[in-house]
Amino acid sequence: MVDEAKSKEDRRRGLITFDSYFGHKHLSFYKLRYLFLGLSGLVLLTGVIFSMVFGIQLDIQFRGGSILQYSYTGDLDPDAAAELIENEIGQPVSAQITEDFATDATSLVVNLAGNKSLTTDQQTQIRELLTSSYPDNNIQVEDVQTVDAFIGKEMLIKGIVALLIASVLIVGYVWVRFISISGPSAGVFALLALLHDILIAFFVFVFMRSPIDETVLAVVLSILGWSVNDTIVIYDRIRENSRLYRGKLSLQDLTDLSIRQSLTRSLNTALCSFAAILIAYIFALAYNIESIKTFTLPMMIGILAGSYSTIFLAAPFWSQWKTRKGRSGYEQRAKHIEE
Repeated sequence: MVDEAKSKEDRRRGLITFDSYFGHKHLSFYKLRYLFLGLSGLVLLTGVIFSMVFGIQLDIQFRGGSILQYSYTGDLDPDAAAELIENEIGQPVSAQITEDFATDATSLVVNLAGNKSLTTDQQTQIRELLTSSYPDNNIQVEDVQTVDAFIGKEMLIKGIVALLIASVLIVGYVWVRFISISGPSAGVFALLALLHDILIAFFVFVFMRSPIDETVLAVVLSILGWSVNDTIVIYDRIRENSRLYRGKLSLQDLTDLSIRQSLTRSLNTALCSFAAILIAYIFALAYNIESIKTFTLPMMIGILAGSYSTIFLAAPFWSQWKTRKGRSGYEQRAKHIEE
């Protein structure tokens, strides 16, 4: 059989592929494509429902408002402090603890969303509320800032424009590079896989109840680069195999073979990247660094989603599209592998 001979040749050349590492297996990613699509659909539907029920929290940078920073001593629960202030002034409030590693000092940062800046009386009211509620923590005002929502919205618009430009460039790059295997459709399915990964990473922010801020844009752009690179590896293998096995394999069998040959590389790369980011996440948990936590957790999930969509969605559904109504030109000459 063709893929058995290919596996033996890979072992002779010292190449580690799915077949040579795990042994010969007739695992058909193409035949299981709707199962994998259903799993993705279930995850995305859960994210949509969760977003509709609990809402999407926008960061103060996109909504406008005030940022109050207080120094304190001892232990303090930021969620309890935020709830206390919100009940007092009737505005949406979020709070977090930040730590200065140089001075080992901790601060309570309170974000109050709203189109109007806090008056001096309101600032005094909040300070007195905190000092009376936490008399043993020596709470002192460090800084008060007012954030204009216009600046945040402008940054959001620029971020979305950058995302759209990156998406167009990705489709164009895949189109040109893989023109021999029908670049336009390959680019479109790569883009759909990217959209899948971006939505899953976004819903991680929603599940975490983290405000949507510039960190989301950073995660999305990082996942774009990661996921498209993984997809290109499999497309490249399909292109190489199409020259070797044209007329011997159907496009579906050729796609399965290409995925199996690329699987070990994809999984190893994903696990190494995941492990590196996991270390940063554990460090952030240990030292309560909120900004790193809100970046690394969605990034880890995005990496897993990127590998999943590349292996189980992009290539199999591209193959289905190409063979639909004889678009691929393979079927007239192909011979299916007998399993």
